[in-house]
Amino acid sequence: MSADPLHRAGSHQRSTTSPPSGGSRAGAVEVRRSARRRRTVSAYREGDRTVVLIPARMSEAEEQRWVRVMLDKLAAQESKRVLGDAELTERAQRLSDQYFDGRARPASVRWVTNQNTRWGSCTPAEGSIRLSHRLQGMPEYVVDYVLLHELAHLLVPGHGPGFWQLLEAYPRTERARGYLEGVVAADRLPHVPAARGE
Repeated sequence: MSADPLHRAGSHQRSTTSPPSGGSRAGAVEVRRSARRRRTVSAYREGDRTVVLIPARMSEAEEQRWVRVMLDKLAAQESKRVLGDAELTERAQRLSDQYFDGRARPASVRWVTNQNTRWGSCTPAEGSIRLSHRLQGMPEYVVDYVLLHELAHLLVPGHGPGFWQLLEAYPRTERARGYLEGVVAADRLPHVPAARGE
């Protein structure tokens, strides 16, 4: 009896799945398992999909965890390309359409370099949203959260229950808030001098 061709050494097993909600811009994720691959995991974009390469021996749970990690890693690399103000405005509109039924309509969305104590700000009377340049290079889901936070202020002033209820629609709200809290905490850590020879 011949061996199962999917499990022969060097062959690839493939599966396609949807990305985790709120995740990557790619429409689908294709996981390719390889018996030759022992420990490393890698990922790349191929058209409108993301390909994640993993060792064949990985469990389903490990596969799901690594897919999330690699999507975040790719998103962080891609977000290092700085979006211009026009692209940021388009992104805000897409987010408003997706999460707020298009009800939040900013007149302007732009990067600013004078916000060092907050991630973003909104002036509802003018419909203007400003994001701190410090967000540039952070993962897409973090930038999207800050955009949604400011878009929500166009609909609900303040941070009352109605405001937070709006943000519950975004599945990565807690994760993004945790990321930003980690950045703030890291900035507060004392800088340890480098050891000799470093």
